[in-house]
Amino acid sequence: MTDTPRMNVESFNLDHRIVAAPYVRLADRKQLPAGDVIVKYDVRFAQPNVAHLEMPVVHSLEHLFAEKSRNHSDRVLDFSPMGCQTGFYLILQGDPAEDEVLGLIEATLTDVTTADEVPAANEVQCGWGANHTLEGAQDAARTFLAERGRWTQVFA
Repeated sequence: MTDTPRMNVESFNLDHRIVAAPYVRLADRKQLPAGDVIVKYDVRFAQPNVAHLEMPVVHSLEHLFAEKSRNHSDRVLDFSPMGCQTGFYLILQGDPAEDEVLGLIEATLTDVTTADEVPAANEVQCGWGANHTLEGAQDAARTFLAERGRWTQVFA
């Protein structure tokens, strides 16, 4: 975006008109003062400004991925939804190879498709326990998995 001043938030500098969801994109890499590295991946489910995930789907995917991803990797720090409801940020410790990240996402979303329930979808463990849809999360996961061969192609 040549006419827009550079912004502090990395995703605000991404031209959302030219990306082609679904994709997985390394959005940021930070080396902390003690030498530790964290990376942030843009895991985009829906085409920006064209489609979005409904909030119960976003909420359920967040719970499912946050819980199930940790069965596959101890690198997972966070899996946060984007406010635009088109995807998530996956934050990992270290600097894993792209294949490791893609494998983690694939294994986790495969687990989502066979889940029996949304973890912690209740008033005790969640701030809006009634706002979930297992079926919606599973449909979104299946749709994303079906495009596995395109995940590294960010731009149309």
